[in-house]
Amino acid sequence: MSSASAPVSLPGDPPGGRKAVLVWGIGVAVYFVAVIFRTSLGVAGLDAADRFHVNASALSTFSILQLLVYAGMQIPVGLMVDRLGTKRVLTIGVVLFTLGQLGFAFSPSYGMALASRALLGCGDALTFISVLRLGTRWFPARRGPMVAQLAGLVGMAGNLVSTLVLARLLHSVGWTAAFAGSALCGVVVLVLMTLFLKDHPEGHEPAPVRHTGGAFVRKQIALSWREPGTRLGLWVHFTTQFPAMVFLLLWGLPFLVEAQGLSRATAGALLTLVVLSNMVVGLIYGQIVARHHAARTPLAIGTVAATATMWAVTIHYPGDHAPMGLLVALCVVLGSCGPASMIGFDFARPANPPERQGTASGIVNMGGFVASMTTLLAIGVLLDATGDNYRIAFSAVFVLEAIGLSQILRLRTRAVRRERERLVASRVEAVHVPV
Repeated sequence: MSSASAPVSLPGDPPGGRKAVLVWGIGVAVYFVAVIFRTSLGVAGLDAADRFHVNASALSTFSILQLLVYAGMQIPVGLMVDRLGTKRVLTIGVVLFTLGQLGFAFSPSYGMALASRALLGCGDALTFISVLRLGTRWFPARRGPMVAQLAGLVGMAGNLVSTLVLARLLHSVGWTAAFAGSALCGVVVLVLMTLFLKDHPEGHEPAPVRHTGGAFVRKQIALSWREPGTRLGLWVHFTTQFPAMVFLLLWGLPFLVEAQGLSRATAGALLTLVVLSNMVVGLIYGQIVARHHAARTPLAIGTVAATATMWAVTIHYPGDHAPMGLLVALCVVLGSCGPASMIGFDFARPANPPERQGTASGIVNMGGFVASMTTLLAIGVLLDATGDNYRIAFSAVFVLEAIGLSQILRLRTRAVRRERERLVASRVEAVHVPV
């Protein structure tokens, strides 16, 4: 086994344990609610088009604006987490995304609804990086890959709630009651977090870092970006996450209903399958990466190849509608996109010291959301330009995948070599630390 095959326990690692699980679980609950709110538009896309009288391009603007805010805030959020701590940042996030969901429920116009989604995206942007940071503060380094995958898995469970619960509420109690009622979940996690969340275990306080305004910010970003592991992590996240996100966040339901002729119930079941597949694959990928770090790149590239293949076969199927078996296979493969995107953080984490973890994670997390935002816009524009030709519109996915894959292949050797050098140095340091 190579020296980079598995994480190493370092001096000063937090102990983990039941209290760590409890505290981290509260943070993950916040992320769970954020994902419910983020993906709620995915099951309400057709309803939103009718409610606000908009076309495909205008409908995609909801998700694009939300993701634009999310992606644009990732580096600032990383800096905030490094400086202010997890609890403060998460508190701000919960307040913002709850107000955004509530505003969306009562929006009487398209413009007001857009503003509400932007506010929601702002709050959502504060959650995931904070949860990753919480995991590194409460669990030993060797648990990092599995903890990150579990966080992503719980997030996908939030997507499942949107698909199964919110969709039914939407059609039983109506738009306003469904979205306003779901906003109560934000109040619940805010109370739990206020009472029980702590930034770190006792005795494991982070070393004080001098913050010097703009100079400090520029240095944090520059040092994080200089690491090839950070850049590789960004491109892995960019290339793997967006096909499933585009499908779940907005265009999956219209594609299955309008292009494939399925009922809403059947289309909803297929979206649920994507989420369930994500949860299963997440556990598998987490175990593999935790035990064999050398498997990270093959898993990422393999996921990209499988996704591109299934996407191409489905949208270019010669008949009017793809067979159900093919749609099921597509949704199962799309379920691997989320877990594969989490591998990006496993490249950035060992490449950066603790005081830069938030910043580096923010850089990585930008990748998939920039790709998703770009693809959402491209699909909406192409649908309007081609008279709802999903075959042409969905081909935009291949362009983004090709760009991302070329960068992964360019950076992978340099990043792994640098990580191996750091790992050897850490082991030497561990040997010389007195017990």
